[in-house]
Amino acid sequence: MTARGGGTSTSGQAISDGVILDFSRHYNKVLKFDPDTKTAVVEPGIVLDDLQTVANGHCLAFGPDPSTHGRCTIGGMIGNNACGSHSLAWGRTSDNVRELEVMTYDGTIMTVGPNLEPANETLAAVHTLVMDNPATIRTEFGRFPRQVSGYALEHLLPENGFDLARALVGTEGTCVVVLSATLKLVSRLKTRELLVLGYSDTFAAANAVPALIQRKPMTLEGLDRELTKMVTRPAALENLPDGNAWLFAEITPDQSDGLIAAAKETEGFVGAYLAQDPADQRALWSIREDGAGLATRLPDRSEAWPGWEDAAVPPANLGAYLREFTDLLRRYGLRGAVYGHFGEGCLHVRLSFDFSTTDGTAAFRRFLTDAARLVAKHGGSPSGEHGDGQARSDLLGLVYSPQAMALMARFKAIWDPEGLLNPGMVVHARPSDQDLRVSPARVPLPLTPVLRYPGDGDDFAKATRRCVGVGKCRTMSGSVMCPSYRVTRDERDSTRGRARLLYEMTQGEVITDGWRSTEVRDALDLCLSCKGCSSDCPVGVDMASYKSEFLHHHYRRRLRPMSHYSMGWLPLWSRKAARAPRLVNAVTRSALVKRLGGIAPERAIPQYARETFRQWFRARHTHDGNAVRASFGASDAAKVTFTAHRPVLLWVDSFNNHFSPQVLQAAVEVLESAGFEVIVPPGTQCCGLTWLTTGQLGVARRVMARTVRALDAIPDIPIVGLEPSCTAALHSDLPRVLDTEAARRSASRVRTFAQLLIEADYEPPKLDARSMSQTHCHQHADTGSAADVELLRRAGVDNTELPASCCGLAGNFGFERGHYDVSVAAAEQVLLPRIRAARDDTLVLADGFSCRTQITQLTNRSAHHLAELLAERVQSGATSHPPAD
Repeated sequence: MTARGGGTSTSGQAISDGVILDFSRHYNKVLKFDPDTKTAVVEPGIVLDDLQTVANGHCLAFGPDPSTHGRCTIGGMIGNNACGSHSLAWGRTSDNVRELEVMTYDGTIMTVGPNLEPANETLAAVHTLVMDNPATIRTEFGRFPRQVSGYALEHLLPENGFDLARALVGTEGTCVVVLSATLKLVSRLKTRELLVLGYSDTFAAANAVPALIQRKPMTLEGLDRELTKMVTRPAALENLPDGNAWLFAEITPDQSDGLIAAAKETEGFVGAYLAQDPADQRALWSIREDGAGLATRLPDRSEAWPGWEDAAVPPANLGAYLREFTDLLRRYGLRGAVYGHFGEGCLHVRLSFDFSTTDGTAAFRRFLTDAARLVAKHGGSPSGEHGDGQARSDLLGLVYSPQAMALMARFKAIWDPEGLLNPGMVVHARPSDQDLRVSPARVPLPLTPVLRYPGDGDDFAKATRRCVGVGKCRTMSGSVMCPSYRVTRDERDSTRGRARLLYEMTQGEVITDGWRSTEVRDALDLCLSCKGCSSDCPVGVDMASYKSEFLHHHYRRRLRPMSHYSMGWLPLWSRKAARAPRLVNAVTRSALVKRLGGIAPERAIPQYARETFRQWFRARHTHDGNAVRASFGASDAAKVTFTAHRPVLLWVDSFNNHFSPQVLQAAVEVLESAGFEVIVPPGTQCCGLTWLTTGQLGVARRVMARTVRALDAIPDIPIVGLEPSCTAALHSDLPRVLDTEAARRSASRVRTFAQLLIEADYEPPKLDARSMSQTHCHQHADTGSAADVELLRRAGVDNTELPASCCGLAGNFGFERGHYDVSVAAAEQVLLPRIRAARDDTLVLADGFSCRTQITQLTNRSAHHLAELLAERVQSGATSHPPAD
C-alpha cells in the first residue's frame, strides 16, 4: 500500500505495486490554524498553495516551497522531505514539522513528535535502536543540510531532542501513513527584491556560493544558459544580466548592495540585475519554477530524463563536484541543463539517456553507479530533496556503510515488519533500471499519426510521453489548463492523466486495442480542446492535437457522435442557413433538433443573423471594382494586385460572419480609420477548426488546402482575424496539418486585430471607459493578450484582465450533450463570479464567440469584441491617429 499526494515526484516513490491511496481528493483540509503560536494542523492531502492562502492572510507562510507548490501536497512533502527555494532561510520540511499523527500498517494510530518516550513496543524499539548505535548515526546521518537520501535517523539522537516526527519525514511512505501534521509557520516578509547575478559559466557560479551565502540571502538558486534556450516565453529572459549562468538571490531591500559587493569579489562575475517590481520577479522566477518541465527537452528537441536529477553536496564542495560531474557526463556522452538550489549544494539536471537500445539502458545503470561514487567522494547524497524512490534507492549502499544500511532496514522493520508499505523504496530496494518507462524490450504498436509533431520527430508515442508528471495541470488557478480537472478533481481528467493513458495506448500492453480504445475515448471526452496545455504545460503537451488525432482514427469509417456532424460541419450548415435565417432560427429552437444534433437540452442555440457580414460587405463595396475582384471574384490562383497603399486581408470566420456580423463590421470601421484598405478572401473560405476539433482530419485537410490556395493568391499582405480560435487555427494549426511552404507562408502573415494595429503604431481615439477582458483560451495559448492590453491602454480604457481561465464553452464542447454541467462549472471557476461582481458601468470584453455566448447565456450581462468598443468612438467622429506611411 502506497500513500500519494499530488503524484509530482520524479523518483517513483508513489508507483509501487498494490493499493495507492490518493489523499489529494478528500483529506485536504486545514484542521486548525493558530496565528498566535504560528502553527497549523492540516490533513496530508492539502495542496501547499491552499495552505499558503490561509497563512498569507496572517502574514505567515509554510517555509518549504518547492517549484510544484501549486499542486504538491503537504503529505507528499513530508514523504520526501521537500525543500524548495527558500530552504536557506527556512529549512526543509523536516525543520518545519512539529508533530505527526500517523497510522501503522496494522492500524495502530499514534501522535509522535520530539522527546521520544518508549510508551509502547514500537517506540521502545526505536529508542533501543538509537541508544545502541549513536556513533554510526552521528557520523553518517545529517552531515549537511541537503542529505535527504536514506532515513533521517540523526533527529533521534539525544542532542537533537529524540524527535520522532522529524525522523519520519522523508521516509517516503515506507514506515507509516500520515493522517495529519502539525506544522510550524514563519513570518512572511512584505517586501522582497530579487537580485540576479550573472556569471561566465556554471562553475564560476558554483564557486561563488560559499562567499555569497555568508550574506544570508533567502534564496540562492542557479541555472545555466542551456535551460534558458528551452524557455517558451522569451520575454522572461529580457532582464537576465550578461553571462552564461545566473544565481537568483531573493533578499530584503537592505541586502542588495552588500551582496553585489560580495559578488564582485568572486571570479567570473559579469553583471547584476535587481528586480524590485513584483511582476518582473514573477517573470524571472517562472524560468526557474518551470525548470523541471523545461529540462525534459534539450534545445535540439531530443528527450532528457530524470534519474540523477537531484544530487546534493555540501555547498563548499559544489564547484569541485560540478566540474567532475561535467567530466563524467562528457565521458558518457550525455547532455543536460543544470539548475537547482546552488546555495545548499543541490543540483537538478535531466540527462539525454538512451533507453531505446540495450546498450543505452546498460550505460544508464553504469552511469548511476559512477555518479553515486562521485557524489559520495564529495561528501554528498544522491538525493537533495526529491527522495530516493526507485530511481536511487539501490544506490544508497555506495554512499552509506553496511552498518548504516542495516540500521535503516531495522528502522523500517520496526514500523512495517511485513514490508507492505511502499516496498522497494529506500531499503530492500528494487533495481533502478527494473521498471523503466521506455525500454528496448517494449515494442510499441504501429500507430501512424496524421498530424505533424515536429518537436517529437513526428512520433506520436514520443509526443505523449512529453508528460513527465510534474503535474502543473493539477493546479486550480494561475493558468488555463486544465478546465475539466478543476471541475472533477479526477486524475483521469487532467492533462497528465490523459497523456499517460495515450502513452499506454501506444505501448499496447495495458491498453491493447490502439486507436479503438474506449478507455482513451472516455478519458478524452471531457477535454475541452482549449489548447491551454500547449502553452501552460512546461513540457508543451498539446492535448487538443492529441485528441483530434485520436478521434480521427477512432471513428475512421465508423458512425460518429451526432455532434460531430451537427457542429463539426457547422460552417457548411451555416452557409445553407444564410439563405433562410428566420426559418432556421425557428427550427433550431426545437428540442427535437437538439436531440438529433447531439446538443445539450439546456443550451440555447445561437441565432443566425438576418444579414451575414459577407452580404453586408458586398453591398458596401460594389463601387470598388478592384476590391470586389480581390474579395469575391478571384476563383483561380492568379495573383491579385492592389492599388491601395495599405491593404489588409480580413479573415471572415464562420462564427462572426453568420452569428455576430457586427463584430466584423466594427473591425472594418476601425481598420479603415487606421488607414487600411480592407479586403476579404475570395469565395467562402474556412480555417477548418470545427473539423479539426472533432477529429475529422481528412475534411480539415481539404478545407485548409482550399483556404491556402485562396490566401496564397493574395500574397504579401497581413491577414487579420477577429475570432481567436480561427486566428489560432490559421496561425498554428494550418502548417501542422498541411506541412507545405504555402501553408507556412500564409500562417506567417496572420495577426490578431490588436497585433495588427499595435504593429502599425495605431493610436486609437480616447475612451473614458472601464472594462474587464476575458482572453480566449486559443489566443492565450497561441499569441497571448499583450497587444490587446496595450491597445486598451492607448485608448485610455481602465481595463482589468481577468485571470487566465477557460469560459467552459470551448466551441462545440459546451454544446454537446452530457457536457453542460462541466461547462458551467468551468465558467464558475473565475469568469462568471468576476462578471457578477463587476460594477454596472464595467464593460465586458471577450473577443471569442464562445466566451461571449457563455457570458450571455449564464449571466445578465452581454460581452463585446474589442473591435466593437473602438468602433463606437470611431463612428461617433472621434479622431484617431492612423499609422505612418
